[in-house]
Amino acid sequence: MRIPGFDYRRVPVTGDVALNVAVAGSGSPVVLLHGFPQTHLMWRHVAADLATAHTVICPDLRGYGASDKPAETGPDTYSKRTMAADVVALARALGHERFALAGHDRGALVAFRAGLDHPAAVTHLACLDVLPTLDMWEVMRGADAAVGFHLYLMAQPPGLPETMIAASADAFFGHFLDLWTGDAEAIPPGVRAAYLDACRAAVPSIVADYRASAGVDAEHDRADRAAGRRLTMPVTVLQQDWGAALGYDAAALWRAWAGDLDHRTVTCGHFMAEESPAEVAKALRDLLTR
Repeated sequence: MRIPGFDYRRVPVTGDVALNVAVAGSGSPVVLLHGFPQTHLMWRHVAADLATAHTVICPDLRGYGASDKPAETGPDTYSKRTMAADVVALARALGHERFALAGHDRGALVAFRAGLDHPAAVTHLACLDVLPTLDMWEVMRGADAAVGFHLYLMAQPPGLPETMIAASADAFFGHFLDLWTGDAEAIPPGVRAAYLDACRAAVPSIVADYRASAGVDAEHDRADRAAGRRLTMPVTVLQQDWGAALGYDAAALWRAWAGDLDHRTVTCGHFMAEESPAEVAKALRDLLTR
């Protein structure tokens, strides 16, 4: 499936990886990064809205959708640092040295890392329904953390998680599409099928992405925290109220990383760009005026 009105192309970002990307509109560039278990299609409503005033760039992350899925040869293959470098290279290949960046779920972790590693490139940053990796691991404790069982499953060494997930891929990925959706009609059957098809074909790379977050990504965050590095651009965070359920102050955790922060709690489900696209688009437009 494609986003209507968007042009599609494959853009090399490293010597062996090219990303599938949808592009439309004109004006200042905005890059939108999807989450799990989805593809760039999750942005279809927001992207069309923003394309009336901006150049909108919607890639599939490495390892997802129709983008390349290199074999995991070490912790860096799917580190958020590597995936953030992909995004900067993609924007540059499309003629943009500076751009606004928004990410949801896994894409938000890539966006967060891009903001820390490439502050000269990222003008504005939005992260939807995540905590930074290190903070996420620190708040996931006790029986309440069972909601994040997939984080622990995919953190295991190569072999077992890939085998288990591939044996029941539709049930595994479909579980999250069903559990995390506040409005089932927001993900119609054709879109849901496209997500499942894409995930079924990408089990090893999706697991590698999550495995990196249990290791090298947390290490990178820990080093930045110790060095006092913070996000220097305007930042907007949209989140469900997970803090109330798991016992943490989400805004305070984000404030430690971002001085110029607009933190908003939403009432829709996790897939907010599909469930409440007007709210998300407005938040992004508000961000771009700061």
